[in-house]
Amino acid sequence: MNNRKSVYLLCVLMLQTSLMIGQHASESLQELKATANLIALWDFKEPKGQERKAYGVGDFPLKEAGGATLRINEGPLSGYSARFEGSNFLTLANSKTGALNIFGPGKEVTVIAWVKWSGEQTGFVGGMWNEYKDGGKRQYGLFASLPHYNGKNQVCGHISYTGKPTPPFPYSIDYSASKGEIEKNVWQCIAFTYDGTNIKSYLNGKFKKRKPELIDHTIGFEGYPNGLTQTKNPYYFPFGMGNNGSDFTIGAVLLKRGMGNFFKGLIGGLAVFDRALSDKELSDISKNLNVISKD
Repeated sequence: MNNRKSVYLLCVLMLQTSLMIGQHASESLQELKATANLIALWDFKEPKGQERKAYGVGDFPLKEAGGATLRINEGPLSGYSARFEGSNFLTLANSKTGALNIFGPGKEVTVIAWVKWSGEQTGFVGGMWNEYKDGGKRQYGLFASLPHYNGKNQVCGHISYTGKPTPPFPYSIDYSASKGEIEKNVWQCIAFTYDGTNIKSYLNGKFKKRKPELIDHTIGFEGYPNGLTQTKNPYYFPFGMGNNGSDFTIGAVLLKRGMGNFFKGLIGGLAVFDRALSDKELSDISKNLNVISKD
């Protein structure tokens, strides 16, 4: 009888815990949906084979490409997440991006994501970013690790006006990079903001300023015999975002060789706002990083 009673009490406790976590997940989603200027919020609750729809000003249905995107029974928002395995990604054609197509002088953007990154390679998380077609259609994008210009294993927020590489360099250099590194195989909240002048990268809701530093792979270029020294966080970029024609993608971008910069790991949520959220807002949003399991 005692054993049965113990099992019963354990089951009750597990149910109560599950209900509390579920309530927490609902509160986190409600908080995000109530934050001003939300354009889209995906929580990846849909099973593989289905379009991933968003909360916000439109449902922005993301289609699977490069193979199925599996739904995993864990995540910090809905209790689910999407698994990216190095070949699959989600996409929305440029003609359907609507309010996600944020551009113009002085325009602002914030991209927030909840990720469990494998740490194996550069990973594109989400945004409107195309590095190849017509010389490049870059616009805005959130990356995990951009090592070429001092962003290895860091949260990187990328902005482009022209859509093309940054002269005189072969690639676009215009991104912020968090001071801290993303912990691998652990749920993290990563984000960047752009207020029309500065790009700022956040790791778990914290912005940490970096000192001016010599940027790797810039020595010897025209005008930079001794290389380029910049501050990577915040990153000064007063030129705005161009209307460059990229699709909106999650998990990969188009490169010369085809789709690449594949994110590997889990993404449990992604949100886009058409304003730069404050330090306090990002701190508050990232505090609720409890991982929910649907098992």
